[in-house]
Amino acid sequence: MRLAAIDIGSNAARLLIAEVTNDEKGEVQFNKLNLVRVPLRLGFDVFEKGEISKEKRGMVLQTMKAYGHLINAYGVKHVITCATSAMRDASNSADLIRKVKLETGLEIEIISGDLEASLIYENHVAENMDTDHSYLYIDVGGGSTELTFFADGKLVFKQSFNIGTIRLLKDMVTDDKWNEVKEFIKAKTKGYKKIVAIGTGGNINKVFSLSKKKDGKPLSLELLKDYHKEIASYTLYDRINVYKLREDRADVIVPALQIYINVMRWSDADEIYVPKIGLADGLIQHLYHDLLSRDALHT
Repeated sequence: MRLAAIDIGSNAARLLIAEVTNDEKGEVQFNKLNLVRVPLRLGFDVFEKGEISKEKRGMVLQTMKAYGHLINAYGVKHVITCATSAMRDASNSADLIRKVKLETGLEIEIISGDLEASLIYENHVAENMDTDHSYLYIDVGGGSTELTFFADGKLVFKQSFNIGTIRLLKDMVTDDKWNEVKEFIKAKTKGYKKIVAIGTGGNINKVFSLSKKKDGKPLSLELLKDYHKEIASYTLYDRINVYKLREDRADVIVPALQIYINVMRWSDADEIYVPKIGLADGLIQHLYHDLLSRDALHT
């Protein structure tokens, strides 16, 4: 079975196409067939002006048409399409959703920050971790950061905050907002076993690649601080050349590191694992389980 997930974030829209198979033990495997990313950067419009500009609306429509063609080319029958922080905040998102549905047949669902956190948690990475630690998922996007915390194998909390890389670049995050996050983390994680962070999002994936660490090995908080200081010292142009970054990654990677570092400091986590998963992966799994439950109802 082939499934597709589209994640329309504040910085980029991603299409993930996956093949679902069973291995020799009968366990479900999700194999990535294609992952496409288009840097729409909707947050730059929305967080400043409250709506998506005509130019960006055209870009969204063209991107969705292209994604629709790819989905058809791969013979995918089941698709899930979700939008996050920028589309949540845009006053004209409903009009754009109608237009996309009319011209491509794809139905965009705007999801809450809480659901976004749950969908990332659906990757169940922490279930394979030991029980001597507590685990804090940190998913940093352009418009919001989702935190999911669990200890002793149980979900303790999931919370979304309107602190994201684009909001920081636009200087739209107040000290009060930072303090709210700090107090929340300190209060909600107090008294639990030693916390290990799990980082998701394109920026932490890029930092992990730069670190040349082996898959499955964590990054230390001190290393993140070093990268933040080092990368921030370069101009945007030099970042692109020195670190071989796309422009739409070079500007957001510094505020992203700031968010990961702060969350780790406030939760007393000194290591972060980077499993290279994201919302699109969670959406694929959510769609698969949804289809299974529908089949079960019909049998």
